[in-house]
Amino acid sequence: MKTTLHRADSRGFANHGWLRSYHSFSFANYYNPERIQFGALRVLNDDRVAPGMGFGTHPHRDMEIISIPLEGDLEHKDDMGNTTVIRQGDIQVMSAGTGVTHSEYNKNRDKEVAFLQIWILPHTQGVEPRYGQVTLDPAQSQGRWNTILGPHGAFDGLWIYQDAWFHLGEFQAGSSSSYTLKNPENGVYVFVTEGSAKAGDQLLGKRDAMEVSGTDSLSFHFDTPGKVLLMEVPL
Repeated sequence: MKTTLHRADSRGFANHGWLRSYHSFSFANYYNPERIQFGALRVLNDDRVAPGMGFGTHPHRDMEIISIPLEGDLEHKDDMGNTTVIRQGDIQVMSAGTGVTHSEYNKNRDKEVAFLQIWILPHTQGVEPRYGQVTLDPAQSQGRWNTILGPHGAFDGLWIYQDAWFHLGEFQAGSSSSYTLKNPENGVYVFVTEGSAKAGDQLLGKRDAMEVSGTDSLSFHFDTPGKVLLMEVPL
């Protein structure tokens, strides 16, 4: 098994006043030749947007874009006719395909919104743009790995054009778990959103992450409560 540790404080950081963003991989003005991507996982931005502010209308193409709110309310508008609000417990996906424009704003005037913005490289380019959104049942992630996203044609829930699987788990202190990869040739990016987790022999704190490859399973132990996002992607 090969692992690469990404401590939270080693990420790139940009402070635009209205936006504070931590970059797990090279993005915009942050460039790290050792952190371009992890297989099909190209972007993992940990964003905080000031009240009433946001990203103006901008384009994307040939990318699977996933948004996972952690706090507050994020308003989304796009040229496919969608106007929606996503909140903690929701997950949103766009297949940009041949091209899409959209905007994202903090709908609240009195508090920040925090969300993870994730880009996955698709296995098929030039698809028709599409939008999907679901509200997750928090109970499904208690003490287990809840699959929240999967590949087109292989998963009944929210899907993308890539052989990738996303899972959320929330575990209490003293609990243990394991994750078996859908495809042992894939890799797993472990990202701790809250608390801490011991992945294999490595203790990870809040917003720490670890690349894992060359194994078909990974064990976890939680000395303290922890919430973890697992992203299994082709390498």
